[in-house]
Amino acid sequence: MFKAIIEFVRDRYQTNEFIPLHAPVFHGNESDYVIDTIRSTFVSSVGAYVDRFEREVAAYTNSSNAVVTVNGTSALHIALILAGVKSTDYVITQPLTFVATCNAITYCNAAPVFLDVDRTTLGLSPYAVDAWLSENAIVDDTGLCRHKKNSRIIRACVPMHTFGHPVNMRDLLEVCERWGLVLIEDAAESLGSLYQGQHTGTFGTFGILSFNGNKIITTGGGGMLLSQDQGLGKKAKHLTTTAKLAHPFEYFHDEVGYNYRMPNLNAALGCAQLEQLEGFIINKRKLAHEYQALLANSSVKFVSEPESCRSNYWLNAVICEDHAQRDELIKETNESGIMTRPIWKLMNTLPMYHDALRGSLQEAEWLTERVVNLPSSVCASLESDNA
Repeated sequence: MFKAIIEFVRDRYQTNEFIPLHAPVFHGNESDYVIDTIRSTFVSSVGAYVDRFEREVAAYTNSSNAVVTVNGTSALHIALILAGVKSTDYVITQPLTFVATCNAITYCNAAPVFLDVDRTTLGLSPYAVDAWLSENAIVDDTGLCRHKKNSRIIRACVPMHTFGHPVNMRDLLEVCERWGLVLIEDAAESLGSLYQGQHTGTFGTFGILSFNGNKIITTGGGGMLLSQDQGLGKKAKHLTTTAKLAHPFEYFHDEVGYNYRMPNLNAALGCAQLEQLEGFIINKRKLAHEYQALLANSSVKFVSEPESCRSNYWLNAVICEDHAQRDELIKETNESGIMTRPIWKLMNTLPMYHDALRGSLQEAEWLTERVVNLPSSVCASLESDNA
């Protein structure tokens, strides 16, 4: 089976050279827009492409506000600040995620609480969240969710849409509303993914996107904060621009702000990439369907999009029978010049989060032993006229 995977990948990418996990594709107006930015001299955080990129991402996601940032982590940091997360607060999230999700929580001097994921979505389980809260939390007379033993506030919940597959947002929203938690979606990997027809990142109070070099579209480095609230969107823009009050020449900053604004040079690249996004998604979905067909009768299970969802299939993933088969797949593919990788180590196993509160992590522990990512770049050999 591993030989069949290697042959399939080489055939689709039509090269005998090294095949990366996910490489950017620049086939549109990238050079024209970046050169235009250089000629304008507005290459920093002020410029036409910054404003345009915000407008176009807001329109694409059907979000009321979109605020660019230097990366997805900074967008999440600002979202947590605006959600009111403070020192000693708890923030619920999943252990099966990229470390930036937890790091942003720590930037606020808050503490993550790791709860289990669903095997079908690879994302935070609303049932695990509800069960842990029922056992460990109360809602006080002011509507704040507090830990029963130490009265610390459980302020927010941060699910992550793993590899572009949407979390079960309907049930998670209900749980967060019942327990008074602010919902912040880490949609860093899921630009273009839909849950029941609605774009990920637009269900919670905030959503964040990433445009890192390995994402479905890239600005080189960059992120975006989404909000349906005009006031919160305006506040996010203020905080990410060093909290400077507008003035023709005076420098006056009315609170602690952050130098998190995306440069115009990066936004120019993003505008060109966004023009091609739907084509990228069609191409990647076709590749995913071909992987699924290839593996249909094998011992390796392909991770398909959840029911009633459209996944962007940012990274294709398979679930191996056990840890030994996982390691064998990774070894054989990489020795053949095809990059594959295991899913992340669980956050609670890292030294800085080893003592964090957590519930039963049965599903996350099972998945981290078995999940492997396969090459997922936009594939020139696949026609992009159907999904």
